Amino acid sequence: MGVSLSRIGVIATNVFREVIRDRILYLVGFFALLLIAATALLPEVAAGNEAKITRDLGLAAISLLGLVIAVFVGTGLVNKEIEKRTVYVLIAKPISRIEFVVGKHLGLTAVLAVLILAMTAIYIGVLTAYQIAYPLSSILLASLYILLELALITAVAILFGVFTSSLLATLLTFAVYLMGHFSRDLVALGNLADNPTIQRVTQSLYLVLPDLSRFDLKNQAVYGVQLLPSPTELVGSAAYGLLYIVLLLAIAVAVFSRREF
Repeated sequence: MGVSLSRIGVIATNVFREVIRDRILYLVGFFALLLIAATALLPEVAAGNEAKITRDLGLAAISLLGLVIAVFVGTGLVNKEIEKRTVYVLIAKPISRIEFVVGKHLGLTAVLAVLILAMTAIYIGVLTAYQIAYPLSSILLASLYILLELALITAVAILFGVFTSSLLATLLTFAVYLMGHFSRDLVALGNLADNPTIQRVTQSLYLVLPDLSRFDLKNQAVYGVQLLPSPTELVGSAAYGLLYIVLLLAIAVAVFSRREF
């Protein structure tokens, strides 16, 4: 049985509808209230830096809320099907395991895209309403790379969810997220040590862990277009992220295929 794009599309659509029905979009309302309240209160507590703080806070909140959805929903996409034994019904149908895994990933990525689009629109609207200057192109680019980072984290969450419990998968995914943002610092720290073993360990961790700092353009978005990486670096980071996602999903499919249902 070959891979069918239509079957992947059906699975992705079902995931999208299911996650939306779980009132995930209420996070958009929470984000709007949080941002409006923070923007209104910051002039009372910030000493002339409220514009920069508001720009920082908005992008950080978009990234954090997206991360919560990617981790907590992503780890359960496959795991819950296994725990509830609904996977028996799905696998019995003419659906291959690669279609199952890829469809789940695409469905949640679509949800994240809608969330980030909505939150970015609210963010820009609030900045405009409060007459806070902002570099539009930099903010849009930063939001796009936040989505790419979250799509990668979703792939990590699905991989762990295939062979561990939901709790352990959640903890491991958060660990990968944190270590992925500090992987370059680990290499720098290892290079400061005189011990070759430590250097090999830190370099190995850098090669295995995703370098999530490649997708962090929030500071550049706050300070302007002139600080953005070159187009070549941006394309390279996007290609790195897509390849990493494909690799993680391939491993998830391989592990999932070895499980007997």
